[in-house]
Amino acid sequence: MSRIVPVVLSGGAGARLWPLSRQARPKQFLKLMSPDSLIVSTAQRVADTDRFHPPLFVCNVEHRFIVAEQLKAAGLDVGDILLEPEACNTAAAIAVAAAYVRDRYGDATMVVLPSDHLIGKPSAFLDAIFAAERIAASGGIATLGITPTSPETGYGYIEAEETAGSGASTSGIRRFCEKPDRETAAAFVASGRYLWNAGIFVMRSSAALAAFDAASPGMTEAAAAAVDGAVRDMDFVRLAPAAYQALPVGSFDKLVMEGVDNGFVLPVDMEWSDIGSWDAVWRHAPHDADDNAIVGDAMLMDSDNCLAYVESGMLAMTGVSGLAVVVTDDSVLVADRRAATSVADVVSILKKNDRQETQVSKMVYRPWGFYQDIDQGSGFRVKRITVKPGGQLSLQMHHHRSEHWVVVSGTASVVKGEVEQLLYANQSIYIPAGEKHRLENRSADKLELIEVQTGDYLEEDDIVRFDDLYGRLDDDDAKSS
Repeated sequence: MSRIVPVVLSGGAGARLWPLSRQARPKQFLKLMSPDSLIVSTAQRVADTDRFHPPLFVCNVEHRFIVAEQLKAAGLDVGDILLEPEACNTAAAIAVAAAYVRDRYGDATMVVLPSDHLIGKPSAFLDAIFAAERIAASGGIATLGITPTSPETGYGYIEAEETAGSGASTSGIRRFCEKPDRETAAAFVASGRYLWNAGIFVMRSSAALAAFDAASPGMTEAAAAAVDGAVRDMDFVRLAPAAYQALPVGSFDKLVMEGVDNGFVLPVDMEWSDIGSWDAVWRHAPHDADDNAIVGDAMLMDSDNCLAYVESGMLAMTGVSGLAVVVTDDSVLVADRRAATSVADVVSILKKNDRQETQVSKMVYRPWGFYQDIDQGSGFRVKRITVKPGGQLSLQMHHHRSEHWVVVSGTASVVKGEVEQLLYANQSIYIPAGEKHRLENRSADKLELIEVQTGDYLEEDDIVRFDDLYGRLDDDDAKSS
C-alpha cells in the first residue's frame, strides 16, 4: 500500500489566545496542556512510518527556526519545510504543497493537517484518515467533519447533503459556513446536517491540482512555478516569491471545495478542538472541585468556573466566577472566560497602538538558541542568552550599542576584532560599538550568559552581518544576534 504524505500547515496568529500567543510565537508552538507543542503533537500523530511519509511543513518564513528546532528536539523525521514569502491563507499553501508532492512522490495521497489542533482520540483520527484514503483513491476529495456536541460559535461548519450524525456514512457537501452566531449555530446542530469543519483534507495530488485549476485558471501553473523556482536554504525550501504572490488569497474551503463535484465529508468523533480560545483551554484542562482549571502557580479561593493560566510568577484569585486570567512575563489578561472575540478585539487595538506585546514575547527563538529580555530602560537593555551546543551567532557589528557579556555557565568561544578567546563561568568581556564580534558554543553543553547593552539605540535592527552560519546576511525577517 502506498504511503500517505502528511502536509502540516503552520499559519495563523492565534490572537484569541493572547497574551500567550504572539505573532512571533503563535499557538501552534505553545505547550498549552502537554509536554509537547501543538505542532509537535500534530506531527507525532502521523509518525507511523509504515503508513506515512515524513511530514511536509508549510510555514511562514518568520517562524522557520522555531519550527525546525521544535521538530528536531522532539526527534521527529521531517520531509521538508516550505517557506511562504507571505501569508496567503490555506488555498495557496495547499496548492504549493500539492505541486511539491506531485514532483517528489507522483500522484500520491496527501492529508492536509492544521498544526494547531487538539485530538483526544488519535486512533479515531487515523481510522478516519484511512477511510478517507479510499475516497481519494477513487479521485475524490475528502474532508473530516466533526460531530458537533454543542452550538459552538467559534468553529466553521460543513453542511452535508444528508444527515451527518455520529456513525453516519460519507456524504456529499452542500457548502462551508463561516463562524455563525449562537442562534444560527443552534439551528445548525438541531438540523442534523451540519458538522464542525476541522480543516483536514485527504486527496491525491492530481485531484487537488485539478480542483485548483477549475476554481482559478492558472493557479496550478503558479503553484508549480513557486516550487520549481524554490531555493534550498539549509533545512528549508524558500518558495519563489513572485510566483507565490501570484496565487489568489483565500481559504481552500471557500475558494476550491465549494466548487468541486467530487467532495465528500466523513463524520467523525475524535474529541477534536482547534483550541481557539481561553474557554476551549478551560474545557480541555483538568478541573478542581469548583470547576476551576489551573495551569501554573495559582491559588483560587471562593471562586468557580475560572481559568488561571500562569506562565510567570504566582497568581491569587478570590471571590470571582467565570473568568480567564492569563499571566505572562510582560502582560496580564483578565476576561470573561467565554469572550473569545473580545480578546481578539483587544489584540487588534494593541496592534493599532504599535504595542510590541502583540508581536513578541520576552522569550525569542533563534537558530542558535534563544534569548530572554530581563530588563530595559533609557540607554540600557539586559538579556539572558542561551546558545545550544554547536550554536554560533553571526560575525557582526553594531553602530549604536556596546555589549558586555558575563558567562553564567558553559564555555563561550568569542571573536573580538582579530582576537579569539575562551570564556568560562564568571568571566566577562566588553564589546564596544563598531567592533566586529562573534559568540559560539563549541561544547556539548548549553552556554548561558547575561548580555548588558548600552547605547542610544537598542533595537534588533542595529546589526551588520559579515558572515552567518544560517544564511541570514540579507534576511530582514530575522534581524537579531
